[in-house]
Amino acid sequence: MAKPKKILFVCTGNTCRSPMAEAIFRKMTEEADHQWLIDSAGIHAATGARATFEAVEVLKGLKLDVSGHSARQLTAEILEDADLVLTMTVSHKRSIQMEFPSVAAKVFTIKEYAGKTEELDIHDPYGCGLEVYQRVANELQADLALIWKRLAAEREAN
Repeated sequence: MAKPKKILFVCTGNTCRSPMAEAIFRKMTEEADHQWLIDSAGIHAATGARATFEAVEVLKGLKLDVSGHSARQLTAEILEDADLVLTMTVSHKRSIQMEFPSVAAKVFTIKEYAGKTEELDIHDPYGCGLEVYQRVANELQADLALIWKRLAAEREAN
């Protein structure tokens, strides 16, 4: 059996977008013989903070539970341990690449890795209502489905 691939999702506070992406992608990959390890962190996370109420509620609608999520600060160790780092925005990507140049080659925005070429940011819903969070969850589902197809094809080829 192949070594599990570790995928890390990164946003700002690790309370909205990255925990949503982590939960959605984990569900997509859970039938893949546990060959995928999915995690998340934030560039400016308050360690231990919970996922926002809106993120929890929107994911409940998808039968996903992030109520026990605990935010964590992005560190060099977390980055080094990941095989692939997927950020929510171009500025997250650039920030990581500048601060941690040794991992620059494995850092992409979600949209970039999904094959998109325009509007590479997933906007932050923090402070917005459930409708905005739902739009972000829908956007993440669509982009992560493309990423899942790409990774599954790459894994099959190897």
